Amino acid sequence: MPKASTANKTQRWIQNVLDDARARDITVLDVRKVCDFTDYMVIATGTSNRHVQSTADKVVDALRVHGVRSMGVEGGKVGDWVLIDFGDVVVHVMREETRDFYNLEKLWSDAKRISNNEKTKIHRKGAKNAKKKELEGTG
Repeated sequence: MPKASTANKTQRWIQNVLDDARARDITVLDVRKVCDFTDYMVIATGTSNRHVQSTADKVVDALRVHGVRSMGVEGGKVGDWVLIDFGDVVVHVMREETRDFYNLEKLWSDAKRISNNEKTKIHRKGAKNAKKKELEGTG
């Protein structure tokens, strides 16, 4: 299987795990044309240090089931920002304050943004509508 296909499949698996773990604002950047150490960066927000840590653990465990092992994991003990390196895909799971401070999307603004898969879009839209109804007192 060509390298791009493997990396693409890996980033989609990661998106699904992040979505299932209820990570927020999942962003996938195709950095193949702007960097030489990875193909995709996946950035997601956790709601707390514990959520960041558990979400990162879920990504590592789920990809291991698919036969994909991480080359390294950094930041797991603190939980503000966990970086998981799968080689062709690098995952950043951060607390909102940390993500706002480092603003990786701006740093990698020359990268192409990849649309979230259909499952993520449906989940997000449903959650947004439920929150809106709750605020309006109709839910």
